[in-house]
Amino acid sequence: MNKEVWRAIKFVLFSMSAGLIEIGSFALLNEFTTWRYWPCYLIALTLSVIWNFGLNRKFTFRSNANIPLAFFKVMCYYAVFTPLSTWGGDYLAETLHWNEYLVTFLNMFANLVTEFLFQRYVVYGNKVDNRETEEKIEPIWD
Repeated sequence: MNKEVWRAIKFVLFSMSAGLIEIGSFALLNEFTTWRYWPCYLIALTLSVIWNFGLNRKFTFRSNANIPLAFFKVMCYYAVFTPLSTWGGDYLAETLHWNEYLVTFLNMFANLVTEFLFQRYVVYGNKVDNRETEEKIEPIWD
């Protein structure tokens, strides 16, 4: 199987675990607080981003790229995605009265596709699959 197809499949599978964290925390906040859509979504999104970044860096992209720099780039992505999805989601859920879970799933799908492309080509670029090579040359614990 093509290496990039397998990478996309792994990204989707790991993102599904982040999606469970996101929808689970969103559901808890949405059902057990009186908060509007946006704080519930924002907290859930933040939790899933942290989880997803760690898993995908290590297992999907297998990268030894500078972790703080890679995370900074991911935060730049989220500096654009988060306001758009939060405001847009709040508008759909609160103003147009769309179902909050439908809006959240639409945001999650948009996030899945755009974040994969951003991480693959902007965050890691040519630094994918370099973790094992660099570990053999110079162990990371030294």
